Amino acid sequence: MFTTLVAVLVALALGHVAPAAAVALRRFGLFRRWLQWLDAHATEGGVWRGRYGAIVALLPFVLALVLLQWLLHDRLFGLPSLLLGVLVLVMCWGPRDLDRDVEAVIDADDAHTRHAAIAQLQAAGGSLQEDVPSLVEATVVNALRRWFAVLFWFLLLGPVGPLLYRLLALIAVGPMRSLASAESVAGARVALSWLEWPVAQLMSLSMALVGNFDTAFKAWRSAHGHQWTLSTVFLGAVARASVSAELREDAHDYSDAGMVPVWRRLPELRDAMSLVWRMLLLWMAVLALLVIAGWVT
Repeated sequence: MFTTLVAVLVALALGHVAPAAAVALRRFGLFRRWLQWLDAHATEGGVWRGRYGAIVALLPFVLALVLLQWLLHDRLFGLPSLLLGVLVLVMCWGPRDLDRDVEAVIDADDAHTRHAAIAQLQAAGGSLQEDVPSLVEATVVNALRRWFAVLFWFLLLGPVGPLLYRLLALIAVGPMRSLASAESVAGARVALSWLEWPVAQLMSLSMALVGNFDTAFKAWRSAHGHQWTLSTVFLGAVARASVSAELREDAHDYSDAGMVPVWRRLPELRDAMSLVWRMLLLWMAVLALLVIAGWVT
């Protein structure tokens, strides 16, 4: 999909060239004010405070975007639809640039700076521990929530897909969960799990293709990735196993060449980010091939 290719490039470029502008664009202030209004006016036994409260919060924004998509469809040779797709994907990407957060953790020179950088890296989820395997897992889980889930649902549903996912994530695991009741947050997390499970499966397959397939497959099965459950725990297990296998292979290559490897700081985290980039490039390459073949437009 040409729109997707353009939008992803714009989103990545904005995060690198103007990170402050990107974060400001992705604050969803209107949605926050809507949640505050609901919290102030909803009755104690109302739908908003129940398990399906997230539906009440999302519905006006999703319906408005569906209507806008319909109104812009096939207008001016598709240019308005293209611009809408780019805008929505850029807004729902992130909100922070993942590789910048990873580099901040690697470059942290003192405990306070390191702790703050890790908190930024783990902002979208993952293990809250600060050991290296947990940081590897957090990198991949954040790649799921910042990049791949947004991209996947954009491909399936158009602009409404990433908006639905991002608003749901803000309530389920994001900073706006404090504005919703415990039951609403629990319901939103179940719905989010449904949206993330197929993406986590595709990411596991992608890691196997760009890394060590046998190692990734064994880790996926050991973490019960082949079972029909809503858990995405297997994604972290595949990431940790893939990173460990790649570092072992690198050390073996250096040994065979009679060289002493000079590891930079936190090589596991660098390798995890490298895996994420390779997965993204694989997804974009597949999209480009589909566009060239004329299978998608």
